[in-house]
Amino acid sequence: MAELWRYRGLIGNFASRELKSKYKHSVLGWAWSLINPAATLAIYTVVFSTIFRATPPPAHNGMTTYVVYLFIGLVAWNFFSNVVNGSMAALIGAGALLKKIYFPPYAPVLGTAASALVQTSIEFGVLLLVLVGVENVSWSLFLTPLVLALLLIFASGIGLLFALFNVFYRDISYLVGVVLQLIFYATPVIWAPQQLLGHAHGHLAVRVLAINPLYQFVEGFRDVLWTGTVPSASRWGWMILAAAISIGVGLTVFIRGSRDVSEEL
Repeated sequence: MAELWRYRGLIGNFASRELKSKYKHSVLGWAWSLINPAATLAIYTVVFSTIFRATPPPAHNGMTTYVVYLFIGLVAWNFFSNVVNGSMAALIGAGALLKKIYFPPYAPVLGTAASALVQTSIEFGVLLLVLVGVENVSWSLFLTPLVLALLLIFASGIGLLFALFNVFYRDISYLVGVVLQLIFYATPVIWAPQQLLGHAHGHLAVRVLAINPLYQFVEGFRDVLWTGTVPSASRWGWMILAAAISIGVGLTVFIRGSRDVSEEL
């Protein structure tokens, strides 16, 4: 932790470089950070709300507007996905620099996680305006940074692992893309867990689903932003445990395995 603190400036520089280069030479620039999630939101809303008639559980104010329910889930998912995918690209992209000067290889990976946090903050700002507009705001909103911080720690640990493995086996980035798609549909981002309860073995499916850490994070976001409630003690426990294990394992494996990583880049 002391080394992490010592290199905080460098991590910040990598985050700044990532943010500056992300939309460089594009005409719309930072507008793309909103256009992409807005397009995804529109497509899923049409498919699952209009065609499949998906109905979310009632919100804090009693509304059942699917697009807002989906928006909350997508903000959480996009943040996790951006950190994991960005981590692999960040370490590969820093290869030339690592061969010239010494710095901890985890610095560009954590820098990318920080830049993803900035982008998510923009999406969250838009989401907050929507929640205010539909009058679905509760004091539990102030717990959002805590849930987001736990998700950042969890995603960073996963990102460190995949970034390291991807240096030695470049198939990892393609495999992660496929696995993330599977996890996306297995996590209640575009659907509500309550939809399972109406089917045979639905209660069992929900209990099995509950061991998926991303299920806990997505539902944690919906607790504080959709239903306006405090996540249950068991949910806090799952999120804290998942974040601690992920960053503990991720950092340990990464530091041990990245000592000679510059030779592979």
